[in-house]
Amino acid sequence: MLYAERVMYEDFHAADRWTGEDLHCRWKANIVAIATRHADAVDIRFDVNDRPVWIAMPCVAWVEQKKRTGHVITDSLAAQAAGRYLKMAIESGYDNGREMYTMTIEEVLQQVDAVLHEAGHTHNLPWLVPLDDAQPQV
Repeated sequence: MLYAERVMYEDFHAADRWTGEDLHCRWKANIVAIATRHADAVDIRFDVNDRPVWIAMPCVAWVEQKKRTGHVITDSLAAQAAGRYLKMAIESGYDNGREMYTMTIEEVLQQVDAVLHEAGHTHNLPWLVPLDDAQPQV
């Protein structure tokens, strides 16, 4: 399979399981939650049809990934893993309009493995382009 044919998870569509509504999901930012909400996590922000949705990934997952594989979770890999998790939540009916989802360490590692399997290598992941509208307006 060519890279161009792969589904990646920084900008994707998913059909809501219950309503069939097409949801456009776009990655916005990776934010270390220690500073913003005093949590030992990295929060990955997506807009789902212009509604902010956060995927909280525990920092311990980065340590476990390094122990398991000798490799780190990059910012791009974290965003892809969170996006894949969000897509699965929407399509399985787990998405109920919540603003934040908290992944377990095992869920992070499973999604990282799945993204790496799909992409073949982190070099094949798309670049994350910071967007000016990622920060809420005060």
